[in-house]
Amino acid sequence: MSVSLLQIIESRLGDYKPKRKRLRQLMKRSAVAMVLQIRDGKLHILMIKRAERKGDPWSGHMAFPGGRMDKTDINGFAVATRETAEEVGLSLGSQDPCIGRLSDLNAKPQWGRLGMAVSPFVFRLDREVIFTTNYEVAEVMWVPLEFLVDADNREEMTWTYKGAGISVPCYRYQGRCIWGLSLMMLDELLDLAAGRKPRPLRWRRR
Repeated sequence: MSVSLLQIIESRLGDYKPKRKRLRQLMKRSAVAMVLQIRDGKLHILMIKRAERKGDPWSGHMAFPGGRMDKTDINGFAVATRETAEEVGLSLGSQDPCIGRLSDLNAKPQWGRLGMAVSPFVFRLDREVIFTTNYEVAEVMWVPLEFLVDADNREEMTWTYKGAGISVPCYRYQGRCIWGLSLMMLDELLDLAAGRKPRPLRWRRR
């Protein structure tokens, strides 16, 4: 199943036209790497737990390797590969094909009226690697796609925003909570794999 699921994802990403923010050239920019690998016969995706840091709006969250564009980056792909090397010590090269990209998301907090455009790039990793994390990363883990595909594993959590409790969807895997922008990216990828019309800017409960 996992091999065929990976093949389906590769095929559909090849034909996919992700949405890009209209004003992205005026926005702050960032990018992430969504790395897929078959491990022990099952398809997994690489995730990190961000270190607890003051001033970081995603402090302690489950996320994908990535970060903000700087002056040395020529495009979002360069951001995703540079940040992945810096954060987890994984240098994505020609042997690790980028099989596609997903739609831009807007991370609004702290980045002005237009927000920040986050571009996800999807990679296939066929080799074993040893991760070396920097100060921004508390943990690296592989999450099985089969766990995320199973709607019974989807839960809800309460997100406190400006003093109000808001119910949002999440997954809890081995004591870690996956939600927010990372979950939106996963939903778009899983919708593509299932042949559904992707809904990148909405959270789904089931």
